[in-house]
Amino acid sequence: MQEIGVSRRADATPHAAALIEGLRDIGYSLETAISDIIDNSITAGARRIQIITETFAEEPHIAVVDDGDGMSEEELIAAMRPGSRNPLATRDEPDLGRFGLGLKSASFSQCRRLTVVSRKGGRTSTAVWDLDDVAERNEWAVQLPDDASAIPEVDKLGESGTLVLWQKLDRLTGGFTHNAAKRAEVINQRIAETERHLRLVFHRFMEDSKPLRILLNGRLLRPLDPFAQKNPATIPDPEEKLTLIRGDVEIQSFTLPHHRQMSKTDWEDIAGPEGHLKSQGFYLYRGRRLILHGTWFGLCRQSELTKLSRVRIDIPNSMDADWKIDVKKSSAQLPPIVRDRLRKVIERIQDGSKRIYRKRGQKLVDHERLPMWHRIQADGQIRYRPNTDHPAFADFAESLPPDLRRGFFNCIALVGASLPVETLHADMAGTAEQIVPDRVDEDTLVQAVQSTLTVLMGARKDIREIMALMKDVDPFRSAWEDTQRIIASTIEAKEQQ
Repeated sequence: MQEIGVSRRADATPHAAALIEGLRDIGYSLETAISDIIDNSITAGARRIQIITETFAEEPHIAVVDDGDGMSEEELIAAMRPGSRNPLATRDEPDLGRFGLGLKSASFSQCRRLTVVSRKGGRTSTAVWDLDDVAERNEWAVQLPDDASAIPEVDKLGESGTLVLWQKLDRLTGGFTHNAAKRAEVINQRIAETERHLRLVFHRFMEDSKPLRILLNGRLLRPLDPFAQKNPATIPDPEEKLTLIRGDVEIQSFTLPHHRQMSKTDWEDIAGPEGHLKSQGFYLYRGRRLILHGTWFGLCRQSELTKLSRVRIDIPNSMDADWKIDVKKSSAQLPPIVRDRLRKVIERIQDGSKRIYRKRGQKLVDHERLPMWHRIQADGQIRYRPNTDHPAFADFAESLPPDLRRGFFNCIALVGASLPVETLHADMAGTAEQIVPDRVDEDTLVQAVQSTLTVLMGARKDIREIMALMKDVDPFRSAWEDTQRIIASTIEAKEQQ
């Protein structure tokens, strides 16, 4: 390209008031903003990070205090400079930064006054960005107070470390500027939503042999492992490595346990507010810090049968440009060179997730177990039909006069033909684990148990085999304690005859 001669130049320094206000609208949420501050603490070697919120005061604030290396005044001024680091520059491996904008843009997205107090080598340095002051002066000038003693939460600093303080929380008040109670309620709700995000994003640091400790108003946060690796029913695949010019991409897929193999609390915890359907897919980590999750990058659709599939992808910070990591470190794009490898991974891990559901589903229609329903697949369609040979139906039909028997089986057929397929499909698409069998009363359960027991014992099956068969099908499975009691009393009665 031919260069154009330059004869004159003009100063195009951006107006401070305009540009610094623009930094507020990059797109941070409260959880991504606090995560960005914690990134800086981790990079500074912090092992203990306190998040302190004062929401009921006339002037509410949020503070993040760490025990990291701290900064000298010169280093602090550099850290407060927007764009303090070139994103193309080589960073140390544990450096979680990106553009040198995080501290400022994350803070400005939530507040109008940012104060940073840092202690290093026995010396304390303080710097303040106040957007109202910048608007008035229109200068790129950070304030440097000499005395930090009156700054909220400064007493939480140790021998070394940094305090990041947010005041003038205009983006967090929910419009309740003059209603302190309502304002506190809004801020506290946002903080509560942030808690889970932090447990997830930094879970690998919190699980280290020397764990990072993050405390929210004095309460230690528990790590949230999205792969449930401590559950023995989780199925991990071998780790794969894709070596590229700028580093290695490490890939490992996991198939989560069926929800019946986890406690309800753990199941809901790893699902999150949007549920497992939206939480399946790739989990992208940069320097062990979670960047993006719950996406298949357009390589396949989210589905009920694959919601147990999760894939961990680890990349180094040297690959930021390839993955187009954004300022907020909350979005990324899949490089074409990685796409083909991930397609093969998807095929394999999807099969594993589908096997979990199909294996359980097969038990429920296995004829050996005398199910209440038959699954019939023919002509490209799947139908579910009540099993009229089930002992509970057959025994009752035998007790009826012939003229009523036909009507009874017609009623059973109508129940099968009236299965609410559309409603079931809608429910299964979003909250399958919430669909449970209806409860039956004692008399109904006794009749079903006794009829089934008679048939299975007549087939010369021993009691252990009978128990195993009945435990996998409803209504016995969902009322297993009562079923065991009825089986025991029925066998005892038979033995006494």
